[in-house]
Amino acid sequence: MRLSRRIRPALMVNAALASSLLAVTAAGDSVPPAGGPQAVERPVDDLGAVGAGTEGSGVSPDGGTSGRSSPYVPSSTVRDALLAQSLPRLVGDPPPRLSVAVTSLDGEVAAAYGADHFDTASIVKVDILAALLLKAQDEGRELTARERLLAEVMIQRSDNDAADELWLAIGGGAGLDAANERLGLVATSAGPAGHWGLTQTTAVDQLALLRAIHGARTPLHADSQAYIRELMATVVPEQRWGISAAADGGADGGFELKNGWLPRTRTGLWDVNSIGRVTVEGRPYLVAVVSDGHLSWEAGVAVVEAAAEAALSAVRADQAPRSGV
Repeated sequence: MRLSRRIRPALMVNAALASSLLAVTAAGDSVPPAGGPQAVERPVDDLGAVGAGTEGSGVSPDGGTSGRSSPYVPSSTVRDALLAQSLPRLVGDPPPRLSVAVTSLDGEVAAAYGADHFDTASIVKVDILAALLLKAQDEGRELTARERLLAEVMIQRSDNDAADELWLAIGGGAGLDAANERLGLVATSAGPAGHWGLTQTTAVDQLALLRAIHGARTPLHADSQAYIRELMATVVPEQRWGISAAADGGADGGFELKNGWLPRTRTGLWDVNSIGRVTVEGRPYLVAVVSDGHLSWEAGVAVVEAAAEAALSAVRADQAPRSGV
């Protein structure tokens, strides 16, 4: 596994996690320090999530692993164990929470760790755009010039005012939930009272969203898919951290992404998430990393990048066909 370009405080390989994973069980951005992303995500309050557990509970509301048994996941137990072995150890009292999911674009290999629900923070902006495009398709029209402008600054710059306006355009939380049912998300629920950053999701459900953006059997038209991908490939330089660490060439390599970061006012701890596509040795992969409970934005970024690299190492290590299987 390549080392990231960032210093990673308090990260150690947690080999002890492997045994617990052998059965494949799963137990608006704020201004970060200088040099980090500049968008300010709403909300920063601690409104409870709707229908998806509580912040920091560490317990999946349904106790299960929605989406983990899909037929595109061969040898998932082995790969999940490899991923658990490779993940950074999360240190703290309590430690941060982390969930990771990865699949090759062709669906031949995949791995996942964790089934907990997390705040989306700004990664939900990809979901908002997908819902907007579905709405436009249903109405038999292209996005208006205003909608395109808002979509571009929402994804490329993580602009929150744009997200506020497009959230209303899709019908708010009810509109997002309806779109997600069509897109194949089964464990994501819209944030309450207009607080889109508190939408609850899982890493596996974020892979479902990414497959809807990249796959052939999806309600999104090809031009809608291409538009989302174009914007995710052209985020501003200061927001090119995250899953890009696992791509060939790192932040200068082949990837499309959207990041989210949000400090919680009640705890002072950070949510840090990253989703998208990376290319490793010419092969594309979809990756989702969601996490919370970090002491700082920098610490969260370090964990997310280490987890993305671990996920790619896990699926690539077990990619060769096994004799006798």
